[in-house]
Amino acid sequence: MLIGNATLPDGTTADVRVDGETIDAVGDLGGGGEADVDATGKLLMPGAIDVHVHFRQPGFSHKETWATGSRSAAAGGVTTVVDQPNTDPPTVTGDAFDEKAALAADSLVDWGINGGVTDSWEPDSLFDRPLFALGEVFLADSTGDMGIEAALFDDAVELAADNDVPVTVHAEDADLFDEAALDAADDGIGKDADADAWSAYRPAEAEAAAVERACEVAADSGADLHIAHTSTPEGIDAAADAGATCEVTPHHLFISRDDLPELGTYGRMNPPLRSEPRREAVFERVADGTVDVIATDHAPHTVEEKEATIRDAPSGVPGVETMVPLLLVEATATDGAFGYERVRDLVATNPAEIFGLDAKGRVAEGYDADLALYDIDTGREIRGSDLHSNCGWTPFEGWTGIFPEWTTVRGTVVWDGEEFGENDGRNVRN
Repeated sequence: MLIGNATLPDGTTADVRVDGETIDAVGDLGGGGEADVDATGKLLMPGAIDVHVHFRQPGFSHKETWATGSRSAAAGGVTTVVDQPNTDPPTVTGDAFDEKAALAADSLVDWGINGGVTDSWEPDSLFDRPLFALGEVFLADSTGDMGIEAALFDDAVELAADNDVPVTVHAEDADLFDEAALDAADDGIGKDADADAWSAYRPAEAEAAAVERACEVAADSGADLHIAHTSTPEGIDAAADAGATCEVTPHHLFISRDDLPELGTYGRMNPPLRSEPRREAVFERVADGTVDVIATDHAPHTVEEKEATIRDAPSGVPGVETMVPLLLVEATATDGAFGYERVRDLVATNPAEIFGLDAKGRVAEGYDADLALYDIDTGREIRGSDLHSNCGWTPFEGWTGIFPEWTTVRGTVVWDGEEFGENDGRNVRN
């Protein structure tokens, strides 16, 4: 396949030739009249690598499956996903890894699987499997109740370092949670819930303290540490100062506590939404390069499950299909805080480099032909009913996104803007 006259994220124009699963050449290849795809005036991006998704299998297929989650990813320009361990059973043993990997055979996009840590984990068998990373290791409970004590965390990080496996951490210090704030919440349900009580319950200080603690432990063991879904400028700065990498989610980048009266329980997640000034400070750190990665923490729940009080509703929001479209709207805006190169780095190049995916993350000769083509002049309204996740809703209802015209995984078209193709997603660690 020859893609002619595409605009790359750095603003240059080039032809891109795909041979089988890889990019064979990039440059002036005479694609003007010979191209299979005329990409004139359109943006060609490397497929995004979402290092933080919860596709919910095994155990919770009513929320999401590898088939539905990977279709949602492909329709959003995401070509590699990394699933987290808080499923049922949790991915804390070799057998549990094998069970999840068998289900991942349904994935349309390439994938990795993280291993988790609980009191009953089996590190010998788990580290015998091709883990993407150890994590997210939960320093406080979230969906799945996998929060662990400090001593177990120390031991797990040391074992990961010994096995040359990176560690990703959900950093919140539960000792700093404010139970009184949650006790004071009213009994409103769904969008009428007292949602700000969740943000008050899990304060910003709890994140910064946990990031600092995790960085100290990683430094002592020599582990490669990545902080998941940082939601505060203090947490981001603590990670950067310690030499750890970190990610920010689209919901922490674009939404704040000011939006909770409209979202209700549909805005409950862990870590929670922060104040608008903190959100703005996080945004600045994404724009200036302090933040390494944007990842979604795609964590779908059904509408029926979200229709509860703020105390009882599950934490998490979907996001894998809207991540790149939202970022591209920001990059396209004349007053945008960052451009297409920064988006490329945040969602593709940086995650590939951090986690050692040597064949992914760039539109360059010899790399996997994981690609997505965008008409940057054509945005559309985001509606949950149009997305492909099982859950059928989005916290970005009514926002504008620039979605891909098509997406390829290793040269195979998996999404053509209307229909999904066929592809066998692969474990990126094999």
